[in-house]
Amino acid sequence: MHTTTRLSIQRSQIATTRIDTSDAALLLPGQARLQIERLAITANNISYAATGDLLQYWQFFPVDATWGSLPAWGFAHVTETQCDALLTGERFWGFWPLASELVVQPVKATAHGFTDGIAHRTKLPSIYNEYLRCSQDAMHRDGFEDVEALLRPLFSTGWLVDDFFFDQQFFGAEVAVISSASSKTAYSTAFQMHRHSGIEVVGLTAQRNKEFVRSMGCYHRVLGYDELDQLQAQRPSVYLDYAGDAKLRLQLHTLLTDLRHSSSIGGSHIGAFGSASGLPGPKPQFLFVPHQAAKRVGEWGLPGLMQRMAQDWQRLTARALDPAQPWLQVQQHQGAAATQAAYATVLAGQGDARLGHMVSL
Repeated sequence: MHTTTRLSIQRSQIATTRIDTSDAALLLPGQARLQIERLAITANNISYAATGDLLQYWQFFPVDATWGSLPAWGFAHVTETQCDALLTGERFWGFWPLASELVVQPVKATAHGFTDGIAHRTKLPSIYNEYLRCSQDAMHRDGFEDVEALLRPLFSTGWLVDDFFFDQQFFGAEVAVISSASSKTAYSTAFQMHRHSGIEVVGLTAQRNKEFVRSMGCYHRVLGYDELDQLQAQRPSVYLDYAGDAKLRLQLHTLLTDLRHSSSIGGSHIGAFGSASGLPGPKPQFLFVPHQAAKRVGEWGLPGLMQRMAQDWQRLTARALDPAQPWLQVQQHQGAAATQAAYATVLAGQGDARLGHMVSL
C-alpha cells in the first residue's frame, strides 16, 4: 500500500495550511487512479479558497467541515484502472486537488475524455468534472504544459466573461473598467475585449505593475488605483471586478455616474473584501462563468465551444510566449513543502505579475 499526500487549507482561515499524508484509497470496480503530474497556482486559486464555501469549491475534493483541498488545473496520468474507459499511462487535462493523486469514477466516456461520476461531485457544476484526453484535446500541445496550466483555465474564464458581455451588448456601455488588470484572468478578458469596436478597455492595477500591464497591449488605457480621477465619469461604463476590493468598488460606483453594470468575478485583493450593499448605481452581480459555458454548450455543443476557444487560445499563447516580451516566467516547485510555500506566495499577492507558479506534490 502506498501513500498519498495533500496540501489542506483551513476553510475559515485560508492562510493556514497543513500537509496531510494517508494510505491511498483502494480502487473499486469502475474507478481509476491518476497520478497528478503538475498544477498551476494563481490568483484564481485564491478566489476558489476565498469563495470555497459560498461556491462549493471545497466540495470537489472534500476533507472535512474545517479543512479543504484546494482545486487547481493541470495534468495527470493513469497509474491504475478498474474501468475499461481509461488505459494505464493515458494523460488527462482537468481540475485536480493539490495532492499527489486522485481516484475518479469515469462516466460518459468518449474519445475526447470522461466525466468524474463519483457521488459527491454529481450535483456540482459539470464543467469542473470534465477531464480531457491530451491526445484528443484541441487546446493541448505537448511541451507547453506549463503555459497551458497557468493560462488555459484563466483564459477560458476570461473568454466566457467577454462572451457574456458581448452577449449582453456590453449593457450599452462605451468603457469596460477592469480591476486587478495584471492578473491572468483579467488580462485574458482584456485580450478578448480589445477586439471589439466601440468599447474602450481600461485596466486598473498597482503602481508596481503599470509598466508590465501597459506593455501587454491588451488595454487601451492603464491606470493606477490612485489615478481613478482620470476616468471619464459620465461615459456609459461597466465594471469587471477581479479584485473583490470593497473600498475600490465603492470609489468606482460613486465616481462612475453612468455605470450600466457591475460584475463580481474574482477576489485577488485578499483582506479587502467587504459588503456590496448600499452602493450607488447598479447592484453588483456575481458572474458565475459555468452558467455562460452551459449556455454556449447548449447552443454550440461542447466540441463547438472548445473549437471557438482553441482558435483564440492559439492567439493568446503566441503573444504570451513572444520571446521578445514574454508575459510569463515559470517557477517550478517540487514537493509538498515547496507547494505549501508557493501557495503562501500567491496568497500574499506581492510577487512579480509575470511569474507563474507550477507545483508538484
